Amino acid sequence: MGVTAAPSTQVPTFASLFEAITDNVASVVHGKRHEIELAIVCLLAEGHLLIEDVPGVGKTSLAKALATSLECTWKRVQFTPDLLPTDLVGVSVYQRSTETFDFRPGPLFANVVLADEINRASPKTQSALLEAMEERQISVEGRSHPLSPPFMVIATQNPVEQEGTYRLPESQLDRFLLRLSLGYPGRDAELSILDSHGANETLAQLRPVVTSAEVLAMIDAVRGVHLADPLKSYLVDLAEASRKHAGITLGMSPRATLQLARATRAQAASCGRKYATPDDVKAVIYAALCHRLVIRPDAAARGLTSHRAVAEILASVPISPAS
Repeated sequence: MGVTAAPSTQVPTFASLFEAITDNVASVVHGKRHEIELAIVCLLAEGHLLIEDVPGVGKTSLAKALATSLECTWKRVQFTPDLLPTDLVGVSVYQRSTETFDFRPGPLFANVVLADEINRASPKTQSALLEAMEERQISVEGRSHPLSPPFMVIATQNPVEQEGTYRLPESQLDRFLLRLSLGYPGRDAELSILDSHGANETLAQLRPVVTSAEVLAMIDAVRGVHLADPLKSYLVDLAEASRKHAGITLGMSPRATLQLARATRAQAASCGRKYATPDDVKAVIYAALCHRLVIRPDAAARGLTSHRAVAEILASVPISPAS
């Protein structure tokens, strides 16, 4: 009598999970696969994402699609001028029956927080995010409340030139690992948008494709990606070059160097490798640095932009053959 073999359970690989998230988000955000992949890289590098562009190009759709693709808790906060810090972190409420204060957590107590139009809130409210983004905890009335991993803030903002916006301070910009700009879709992508947003709303039909445990396993895999010593030296050389650049007032901080290394590891993992290369650095450096650099006014008047400054920094730093 034969023995029936038990069905094999195939464990999803990093590449297959990454592809599943990308395809899921791409079903909503058409023609922006590179930007979607960078957003996922940001998640797996344990960073926070800033999406900056003009209204109506899909910033919120990308944020919601990424959050919905993960089987994690997520909350959306619409930032407005009257939003208060307690609206984000929570508040202690007095209970007359027990004569004690009970803490009621705010929307920051979620795995993914969508901060929609973050630069429409006052600087005081924006600063309520700083501790959460850096230390993964929130302090209220002398008590610290840890935030459960994974934790990611996906913020959208309109250009600062538009009315009703506040400029994000450098200290907060430095806490965003990557900044993306979607831009207008191409002709074919815009035709696809018209087709997919007809009778049925694609975003409303989106379902999670990875569990929270799988996300944490992917993050753990990214941590294990090898950075060779010459590549670490390359990252430090880039940081020093940004600080010595004649047209830059504020270069890379040590936090920026650390975050660039994390993004480099995540980029390498997304390509199916367990080691990082200089090409991985170049693939993420513009999204990781352009929002951090402060250009001197006289250099800006001569036409220097943050994108051009990053290109000059890359050109000025040689790559060691061993890296």
